[in-house]
Amino acid sequence: MPAGFIIASVDVTDPEQYEQYKLLSSAAFKLHGVEVLARGGKAEKLEGDRDPNRVVVLRFPSFDAAKAFYDSEAYLAARKAREGAARMNMMVVEGV
Repeated sequence: MPAGFIIASVDVTDPEQYEQYKLLSSAAFKLHGVEVLARGGKAEKLEGDRDPNRVVVLRFPSFDAAKAFYDSEAYLAARKAREGAARMNMMVVEGV
């Protein structure tokens, strides 16, 4: 079964409030056995018209597991904590 990945590009607008999101999302990651491949490290634009701010790449056992994580109560609490603290572009991708 192909892995699933959640890939996000985040523009943090309120760093103090975003810390609460990071705490809650980290707890949700542990609960769902998420493998964090990248989270807020150095990023540099190679092509396109948008400079990356914060990039997150998460690995799941499957596409469906990634979607289930996103819809989970634990991650919903994190998403609510993030409201007003960041602009998020997020997608789920099936791997090979």
